[in-house]
Amino acid sequence: MLTKLATLAAGAGYWLGLLLIALALEATALYYQYALDYGPCVICIHIRIWVAALALLALAALWLRRSRAGLLLAQGLALVVLAGFSERAWLLLAVEQGRVQGECNFDSGLPAWFALDHWLPQLFQVKEACGITPPLPLGITMAEALLPLAAGLLILNLVLLLASALRAPVAP
Repeated sequence: MLTKLATLAAGAGYWLGLLLIALALEATALYYQYALDYGPCVICIHIRIWVAALALLALAALWLRRSRAGLLLAQGLALVVLAGFSERAWLLLAVEQGRVQGECNFDSGLPAWFALDHWLPQLFQVKEACGITPPLPLGITMAEALLPLAAGLLILNLVLLLASALRAPVAP
């Protein structure tokens, strides 16, 4: 089982899957923003940043995975990115459910050296205050869907990282 998990972690399919998930999430967010007129809140923008980081990391991991050290580095970085994504998804749901107050404003909170909201305002500019996220076709809100997705990816990546660290991957 450990060998199968390590092989999965080293395979291009896993990293392509993460890339496709990240791109689908970004595309969905942009569809809701521009086609359905749901502006993003500051927490939504933070989630978009974590998801964009996941996409870039998945691209880099397609190359890094060819060495054991590169694979472990990519999986370690993915763990950090997915933890950030999970934390923001949890916060978005907590704000939506009224369990957390005062976490929202129109300032992205990004430092001047990382001003994505100024460099790419079409993607990363805060447009609305936090509150209720858009409904999805399954009768749940976007916040209710994001948290289990983020947590599931985090757990999967942790399992694959442990498998990779404990067992040398078989060539994919």
